[in-house]
Amino acid sequence: MPASTASGADAKPNGNAKSRDHNQGNQDKNYTVEQKAAVIRVRRCSTTAFYEILGLEKSCTDAEIKKAYRKLSLLTHPDKNGYDGADEAFKLVSHAFQVLSDADKKQKYDRYGGDPDSRFGSSSTSTASPFSGFARSPSGGRGPVFEDEISPEELFNRFFGGGGMGGGPFGGFDTAPQFAFNLGGGPGFRVHQFGGGRPRRRPQEANGTSERPPQSTMSVLSNLLPLLILFVFPLLSSIFSSSSPSGPSIRFNTPEPPYVMQRTTPRLRVDYFLNPAEVEDYSNRNFRDLDRKAENSYVANLQFEVCPETGVFSLTMAESLSDAEKIRNKRLAKLGSQAPPRSAFNGEGNSEGGSSSQPPESSESQALKQLEPSNPEISIASPTASSTVPESPFIQPVIKGKGGDASTINITPSASVAGLSEKRNALDQSRSSSRAGETLEEWEDKVLRSVFRITLDSSVRSDGHGHRLHHVPGVLADLLEQGQAVRLSTATLDQAILEVASELGATTPLDYLLGCWKRITTQLKYAKNHKAVESKLDTLKEARRLCMSYCIFAITMPEMFGRESTDTSPLLPHLLVDPEDERGICHDFLSEAIARLPEDDTIEPALVKAVEDLSRDLAKKTMSDDYKSYVLALRHLVRYPALVKAIASTPSFVSTSASASDLEATTLLGPFFAISPLQADITSQYFSSPKTRDRAFITNSQQSLRMALTTHQQDLLDVVNHIIKSDKTARDRVLDWFALCVNRNHKRRALQVDKKLVSSDGFMINITVCLDQLCEPFMDATFSKIDRIDVDYLRRQPRIDIKDETKLNMDQNASDKFYDQRAEGTNNFISEVFFLTLAAHHYGTEATNQTLGQLEKDIKRMEKNIEEIELDRHKWINNPAQLKMFDSAVQKYKDSIDKGISYKHAVQGVLLDEQMQARSLQFMRYVIVWLLRLVSKTDFPKQPLKLPLKPDPSNFFEALPEYFLEDVVGAYRFVMRNMPWTISSTQSDELITLCITFLRNSEMIKNPYLKSGLVTILFAGTWPGPNRPKGVLGDLLMGLPIATEHLLHSLMKFYIEVENTGAHTQFYDKFNIRFEIFQIIKCIWDNRIYRENLDREAKINVDFFVRFVNLLLNDVTFVLDESLTAFQQIHNLSQELQNSQHPEQTVRQEKEEALSAAKGKAKSYMQLTNETVAMLKLFTEALADAFTMPEIVQRLADMLDYNLDALVGPKSNELKVDNPQEYEFRPKTLLSEILDVYLNLRNKESFILAVARDGRSYKPANFQKATAIFQTRATGIKSPQELQAWTALGENFRKAKEADDQAEEDLGEVPDEYLDPLIYTLMTDPVILPTSKTTIDRSTIRSHLLSDPNDPFNRAPLKIEDVIPNTELKAKIEAFKAEKRGAKSAQANIMDTSEG
Repeated sequence: MPASTASGADAKPNGNAKSRDHNQGNQDKNYTVEQKAAVIRVRRCSTTAFYEILGLEKSCTDAEIKKAYRKLSLLTHPDKNGYDGADEAFKLVSHAFQVLSDADKKQKYDRYGGDPDSRFGSSSTSTASPFSGFARSPSGGRGPVFEDEISPEELFNRFFGGGGMGGGPFGGFDTAPQFAFNLGGGPGFRVHQFGGGRPRRRPQEANGTSERPPQSTMSVLSNLLPLLILFVFPLLSSIFSSSSPSGPSIRFNTPEPPYVMQRTTPRLRVDYFLNPAEVEDYSNRNFRDLDRKAENSYVANLQFEVCPETGVFSLTMAESLSDAEKIRNKRLAKLGSQAPPRSAFNGEGNSEGGSSSQPPESSESQALKQLEPSNPEISIASPTASSTVPESPFIQPVIKGKGGDASTINITPSASVAGLSEKRNALDQSRSSSRAGETLEEWEDKVLRSVFRITLDSSVRSDGHGHRLHHVPGVLADLLEQGQAVRLSTATLDQAILEVASELGATTPLDYLLGCWKRITTQLKYAKNHKAVESKLDTLKEARRLCMSYCIFAITMPEMFGRESTDTSPLLPHLLVDPEDERGICHDFLSEAIARLPEDDTIEPALVKAVEDLSRDLAKKTMSDDYKSYVLALRHLVRYPALVKAIASTPSFVSTSASASDLEATTLLGPFFAISPLQADITSQYFSSPKTRDRAFITNSQQSLRMALTTHQQDLLDVVNHIIKSDKTARDRVLDWFALCVNRNHKRRALQVDKKLVSSDGFMINITVCLDQLCEPFMDATFSKIDRIDVDYLRRQPRIDIKDETKLNMDQNASDKFYDQRAEGTNNFISEVFFLTLAAHHYGTEATNQTLGQLEKDIKRMEKNIEEIELDRHKWINNPAQLKMFDSAVQKYKDSIDKGISYKHAVQGVLLDEQMQARSLQFMRYVIVWLLRLVSKTDFPKQPLKLPLKPDPSNFFEALPEYFLEDVVGAYRFVMRNMPWTISSTQSDELITLCITFLRNSEMIKNPYLKSGLVTILFAGTWPGPNRPKGVLGDLLMGLPIATEHLLHSLMKFYIEVENTGAHTQFYDKFNIRFEIFQIIKCIWDNRIYRENLDREAKINVDFFVRFVNLLLNDVTFVLDESLTAFQQIHNLSQELQNSQHPEQTVRQEKEEALSAAKGKAKSYMQLTNETVAMLKLFTEALADAFTMPEIVQRLADMLDYNLDALVGPKSNELKVDNPQEYEFRPKTLLSEILDVYLNLRNKESFILAVARDGRSYKPANFQKATAIFQTRATGIKSPQELQAWTALGENFRKAKEADDQAEEDLGEVPDEYLDPLIYTLMTDPVILPTSKTTIDRSTIRSHLLSDPNDPFNRAPLKIEDVIPNTELKAKIEAFKAEKRGAKSAQANIMDTSEG
């Protein structure tokens, strides 16, 4: 008898159950620690502990159930997780989700416990019999309850056993490996068989005796009873013993904490162990129930073993089995208990006991049945003499537990099957062409009928399993006419297939033929595995060849079968079905079809058309439709290189005529990349009624959205990877397609984007993410492959179009000349993907980021508009028709706002994906290092940079498109603002180096706004956050050598440059940029190294620091004046509106509008005022000499005196406003910082003299009033020492004022030629301007040139180096002053003499 095997079992004659090497299909896959832990945790759970399996509480929400399922399914999926048992864990997770996600099932489970899907679940409230679950499905398989849990053995049995396509391994005839039990010591009879369809006759004995006649029914029952007691009674007791599967956990064999409480079952004497804490309140009745449960569990874990020498079967405890194998054995035991009686397998009906109204068997059928081999039998012998169990068939065999004399039950074969193993070899040898006297022709007829479901007997319409059989009268007539035997053969199969496929009715020929293909392929594999004779293999191969040929005809020539051709490929519906489905396109089919490509030129066009139709059909669908089957179909198809090459060669793969908006529908890959949660109407499904949703709902929806998109993007990457790896031509074509998508979408970065003319955001994001992942293999941490990125790629006919892109530091003409110089060599794949990915970021994620920013502004504007519109509703209140139209228009406007908000949430959900952004930043890190290596000509980061950089004569960097740096800035700026924690420390080092390098060498970049982006990155990186008081970059800025040496100088340099940006908004832009610079400086100012380096450089680079101080002073003067003026306006307008009793409506409205404008102005300027004055305080403390230069000091003194007078002088009351904190206006703090500036410069004589000479705003009384304020109303702000110093400084100012007034009086009338023409003071160092020939004081013209590089008299360009010293006039001025001093001295002497 052939050995009984399971899936993966040893197929050798002496194989046994222990030799099984079950293969999940994931043994070659790796697994992470997290994946392993997930599998172990899930498998430790009870199979019905659904909440525990998903790691949830019973109070969880539907969203939490879905979230937990998605997470666990990804962790435990056997395709992703190679850890042993992942398949079982995945099934448990899936089943738990199936129950908890169904409201009805969840309610039953929460109320009753148990498995709501189980026939025996305690939650079942059906009135049907609990045994109804044993009924077979019409197809011969199991009921729906088992559909989600099927083992490989069961699947094998479905196809070759009690269901599927027939009984034996070759179809509907019973030749499968099988065995039966005979109970009792006598002759016995067959009570159950494993494998096969209906029982086979026992092989003829040597003496020619036939099979014993069947025994009586009572005899059958008497011998069957021991097995009923062993298996069925415990099963029935488990059904009715408890209404809930809940209870304490049980361990067998050995105690294991906390399972230390031992019990022994009364019937089978099985030892088991419990956790005492779980049974502390159990009664005796509970323990009796528990004993029964332990016995049932013990029996359910028994397994059959066969001794290869003796042929003895034994039942042993399956302790060494894995959890997956135990569960599988339990299922097989259930299937065995569901086996119908023998009459259900006798060939008279289908497997569920078909109707007796089947047509009578023909003589042909009877003749075939006589050829069937008989069933060998195995009987269970009586217990051994040493056993204490009575020799009665009604007594259950004893299974002795631990410590007993025996641990197994021996089941020995009856005399009728003694020596079965020895006879098997002789029997196999006696079969020259078939089994038990069956000729090769008979076998061929049997197999072909089973596979192709053909009958030559018109009275037989279905096989033993209920499958429809197709009668072929034409073939039958030909056979009879030619006088041949009424059998099918490969010679007549051609005609039979054509006849059947032409008369199928609603079923298509391809539907029928694909099923035949699956069956014949299975038969051939089985025959090869079991080493069938060559003649049988030849028959199967020929049948398989014919089947494939007719499949191809059904695809390419449906007219052959009387069908009309259609525009859609016949393959399309089959591609969308699972390849393992009977209607699906499996691997064997595609392999065979592709193998025929050289000899059949119709196959390739048919396959290509099927893929094109697949793409065309998907273009009509969105993410809410069944798109997954399309993606899986493409993933399946691209695994065949020959097919990939054919697909990639089609014009639709890279449709060069397609516009940007058509790429998603007209190119072959377009519809697959278009699938996204950003598609039309999908965002509204995720975020319906967005204004009414709380933050938690939005966050959960965004997480769900991200999970769906991530899975789809992984599928897209898999498709692209297979295309790239299949063939160089295909690889080039897919790169061409990526380049086409990028180059067609340049308008996505326009200031005003017309969405109808460009590709969608979701499409471009998918392309960007896919290209990011293609870069991952060469982006290692050591940058070992970075030299493979060849900058000459851009001068070697690149795929990306950069001709019209703005360059970093080249105009269009220079750029054209540079790129017209073609470079030699060929482009490598790394360079191709690197530059394509850069462009994809610019037109993909960065363009979407830009869209998001504009969308937020548009939503705010629209919400403001709708508020204003609704104010006019009262105008239509008396006109119902007009009011209805008004309300309808308003509602449409509100719906548009809701769509915008939903889209905003969806875009945020996509862009805030941490995994996607981490991958993006990894790519940007590579871009940073590549750019720094390019400009420095060093092996960065192994070698540090030396700043400032030397000019690059090759001009490579200057000729690069701006977006090479802009993408880096945009990516990091977005992450800094939204998810800074995703930035690693190594990325931060390189990012800081990039910012400082290009701010220090700012001349290398032409666009000031691009450079301001570098400042923005540093500003965002120093912004305080949770657990990070100095932000993400602050701590690194405090200690990074390149930062401590060059950062302050770089920021001050850009502070100067940003004075003139060239844009019409430059006046306001410079304040925004300088505000960010102030914040960075405040962050690093505590570091003494920065201040020391600043002081040292200020003494060397005097002109640079004078320019910086001058601009800082300009800013302080402007913002202070604007802020204080705005507060005066607020004060005065508020007073007027309060005091005015009956103002005219128009006048009042004008004043209210002016008041609103003043408030807005105060808010915008006051924050900048606070920061600017704070910077002035810091720098006057560190750079006192720079602030007291002749060209600076007087302006500084005038500004300080003016603002001091505004804060404490007679008009200070006009600064009082309601709610000053609303404007961040803190007058006492502002006054304190102005006093600090005075005190920082108190030791500089030039400053004291400049204050004294301020004839407009210097008032000694203001100094006294400031002292009084801090002594009375603002106590604690200034220390006594500071107030004492302030008082002394005021006295110094008074004395200097008196001395200066006396000196001016002594000079008397000064000639006009000695006075400065701009400020009318006596010149000290007159110079002549070269173009206007005007004489002016050097300090005056220096101060002017700090803000204006032109001659103030004729606007000609002017530099301080061009002025000409007027030595002659200087000598006259000195002589004039000496003369006046001499006269004063002589007069003083005369007065002294007269007094004496």
